[in-house]
Amino acid sequence: MKRKVLVFASTFPRWKNDTLPPFIYELSKRLTNEFDVSILTPNYPGAKQDEIMDKMKVHRFNYFLKKYQKLAGSGGILPTLKKNKWFYFQVPFFMIGEFFALKKQIKENRPDIIHAHWIIPQGIASYLNYKIYGVPYVITTHGGDIFGLQGNIPTYIKKIVLRNAKKITVVSNAIKKEMHEKIDLTLKIDVISMGVDSKKFNPSKKDNSIKKKYKINGPFLLFVGRLAEKKGVEYLIKAIPNIIKKFPKTKLMIIGAGTLEKELKEQTKKLKLENKIIFTGAIPNTQLPKYYATSDVFIGPSIEAKDGDREGLPVTLMEAMSSGSMIIATDLEGNMDLIKDKCNGFLVKQKNSQDVSDKIIKLLDNKKLFGNIKREGIKEIKKRFDWDVIGKKYLGVLR
Repeated sequence: MKRKVLVFASTFPRWKNDTLPPFIYELSKRLTNEFDVSILTPNYPGAKQDEIMDKMKVHRFNYFLKKYQKLAGSGGILPTLKKNKWFYFQVPFFMIGEFFALKKQIKENRPDIIHAHWIIPQGIASYLNYKIYGVPYVITTHGGDIFGLQGNIPTYIKKIVLRNAKKITVVSNAIKKEMHEKIDLTLKIDVISMGVDSKKFNPSKKDNSIKKKYKINGPFLLFVGRLAEKKGVEYLIKAIPNIIKKFPKTKLMIIGAGTLEKELKEQTKKLKLENKIIFTGAIPNTQLPKYYATSDVFIGPSIEAKDGDREGLPVTLMEAMSSGSMIIATDLEGNMDLIKDKCNGFLVKQKNSQDVSDKIIKLLDNKKLFGNIKREGIKEIKKRFDWDVIGKKYLGVLR
């Protein structure tokens, strides 16, 4: 009989072909051969409260009036709170609802272990229920609860949650370093990133009908992600005028939605780049492989936001690299776990549009360099970041 794992997360696909990042779904799916996997996640208007997804029993808990349950599930709790302060009113209801939903799952389904993603809020509920029922928990943090909640949650609370976890994993060495420096130097932390399915994300998915649809007749630049401050998209947009001076037919496609969408479109208009920058809005994850594979250069211009929030290790970089797109990303520590400068991609200084444009021009000017770096990137993904590799590591943790 399989042991039971309850995966506890605030980000999980709400329905088939969702636009939300599916990394927790992809990881959990790879646990099902060895474990009986259940998912506990917040409800969202239009989502089913209970369903089976790839052998996983999904339960979405209610925490507020159903039609207003949008604190989680539309692009991260922190960006939602930044966008609309009214959602702070829902926070205590969310915390209470999450605690009792977990309590009910433990009593009814008796999991052997809880895999909680993020210290805040899932880790807190896991700790409290551990003290009541004794069900052990593993914590995986992706960065937002470490970089983005500095000063908002007392350090001693994070320390208590982490010290009582059976295992702690983080998706990048940058997060591990931050936790040791800011929370507790004695914590034992394993660095295991999220992954990418190289069977889905690979160069064979190239689809030139995308270029025809959007009238892209020259270099195809791509960004995929939430339109939030820490993604640094404004600095990518500022880089475009220099690039089109050298390569006039260049076009940038921005796939995603978020709190800064209106501002970024206004910036594009002010720079008179409406014919050079394409905003597609959010696209279902199942459709993304062909966009990555068709693009020439993928840019991840992420930055450290004003409140200190920054990314751990963006899955979009892995997906683009696996698809054969050339990678340019900022020199944030998390990105360095994946990108070896001038070997499988290029690192640029954060908030430096000139550096971004210089590197893109250099790549577009040198097709030989372009091809060599692409091949190294694909090799790196298959060796270290494919879900087959990452899934086995998490199975080892949960055993």
